[in-house]
Amino acid sequence: MSHYQTLGRTGLNVSNICLGTMQFGWTASEQTAYQIIDTALDLGCNFLDTADIYSRWHEPNAGGESETIIGRWLAQTSHPRHQLILATKVRGPMGTAPTEQGLSRHHILNSVHASLKRLQTDYIDLYQIHWPDESVPLDDTLRTLDGLVTAGKVRYIGCSNYPAWLLMKSLWISDIRHLVRFDTLQPHYNLVHRAEFERELQAVCADQQIGVLPYSPLAGGFLTGKYQPDKPQPSSARADRNLERYGHERGWQTVRALDEVATELNASIPQVAVAWVLANPTVTSAIIGANTPQQLKDTYPAANLTLTSTQKEKLDTASQW
Repeated sequence: MSHYQTLGRTGLNVSNICLGTMQFGWTASEQTAYQIIDTALDLGCNFLDTADIYSRWHEPNAGGESETIIGRWLAQTSHPRHQLILATKVRGPMGTAPTEQGLSRHHILNSVHASLKRLQTDYIDLYQIHWPDESVPLDDTLRTLDGLVTAGKVRYIGCSNYPAWLLMKSLWISDIRHLVRFDTLQPHYNLVHRAEFERELQAVCADQQIGVLPYSPLAGGFLTGKYQPDKPQPSSARADRNLERYGHERGWQTVRALDEVATELNASIPQVAVAWVLANPTVTSAIIGANTPQQLKDTYPAANLTLTSTQKEKLDTASQW
């Protein structure tokens, strides 16, 4: 079962595991996605994360599949909507026209209405900027988001993939313009990708009470146990990318340390990798995806897995950037 933590300054209590749904409509069929969501709720998860662009990254003419599947699930479930925290994102291209992407007022307003329709709900709990758009003034983007909160279409706002300086500038603009502010950050953060978050963003989030929702806590699969330094490596385009990115001495040191700690705890490598992310006091909820209900069940015990100080130090030292 999940532990629950307060999401930034919002007062919302969210599960410390957030179900990521990028696989829905891509590597998980609609019926499998329904089963994954039901399994997540049975395990105590109350937090779902999606984006309008899923799965357009993988099918150029697609987009909105994950939101659509979640909406159909919402329409047929008996689970009360108000007990779920539903997060989605805006920024990426949803078509080929110049106006179908970015963070302009035009695109945000069109996108939020499209997301609400696909999700079959009248409000979004957490509406996030997927990544920055340097072509649009921050004032315009934040003022548009402020209007959505005032209108009740969005409850809270967050950002993803923001550097520390841009996050601070955004908070400053919200402060001086009396606009709604970002309450969450979704950073890329795991044992083999630490520096980007820990160098500056971590301190900003702690100081400003920003809820932190790391994505890719398993480093795209590199920290699942499938990759071992002394064994044949997986063969796929994804595996090649992972090996190129993480298959260096520090990466293999980290895998060895994970293996040792997992053995000590009688846990799996993925469970320990996610538990390490959750051990960071600035982290609110770790986003994990799954292709099957069983895969989710296998990783979810990380929600209750506690590392000793010695075990955490071992992982910290092996993965030190």
